[in-house]
Amino acid sequence: MPKLRHPDRLGLHLRVVLEGGIAIGPGRAELLEAIRDAGSISAAGRSMAMSYKRAWDLVEEMNACFAAPVVSTSTGGVAGGGSRLTDTGTAVLAAYRRIEAAAADAAAAELCALSALLAPERTGAADAQP
Repeated sequence: MPKLRHPDRLGLHLRVVLEGGIAIGPGRAELLEAIRDAGSISAAGRSMAMSYKRAWDLVEEMNACFAAPVVSTSTGGVAGGGSRLTDTGTAVLAAYRRIEAAAADAAAAELCALSALLAPERTGAADAQP
């Protein structure tokens, strides 16, 4: 069985691809949330075990794709630098999370049906005591 990227997150993992190849998926959404929470691209990347360059590259890609940037940055100095989600970034993240929730709700019964078809050793049922 292939190694899962996020084995603790069962269920749907959606990537939304729009015109022009604009995409947002679980990783980019998590990065936006981490930037929102940490106020820093580098801190957000560290929290995700991602290099600063990779985090910055993803932010630049998202900023270039949308009509307005999703993340704004300010350089350091006396007041200190940092990053924050713009109104566009907040809207993109919120829309993605709504899509994700709607898809999970719509797929819940089918996910249960698929889970019921798993081999016992895949579900841990083989370890259960009678």
